Amino acid sequence: MYQADNLDLDAETLTIFKQNWEDKYMSAVQSWRNNWDNLTAFLSYLKEIRKLIYTTNIIESFNASLRKYTRNKKVFLNDDAALKLTNLAAQAIRKKWKKARFKWDQIYNQLYICFPNRL
Repeated sequence: MYQADNLDLDAETLTIFKQNWEDKYMSAVQSWRNNWDNLTAFLSYLKEIRKLIYTTNIIESFNASLRKYTRNKKVFLNDDAALKLTNLAAQAIRKKWKKARFKWDQIYNQLYICFPNRL
């Protein structure tokens, strides 16, 4: 699904998905069937933007780095203390990230075309 070229994912695709997985994951298949339009909405974007949308490696990496800073803290005095620590950790993590997103210039230009008033 993620590698589809366009919005031509139709009932046949959903039927194949249903046949392969309904016995094992009935509620998940039902959820996909009920939310098919929302699940395939990202296919209206260009391929590079779609990859940026469904890729979670950046988020997982950030969360793992954040856990390193908060692992030893079992209890915070209040919510502000937790927010301050995560903010300071995020700033420290950001300084270490030097790697640019692959094809970022192309992705940025495509995002600018899709959302001209937001970037």
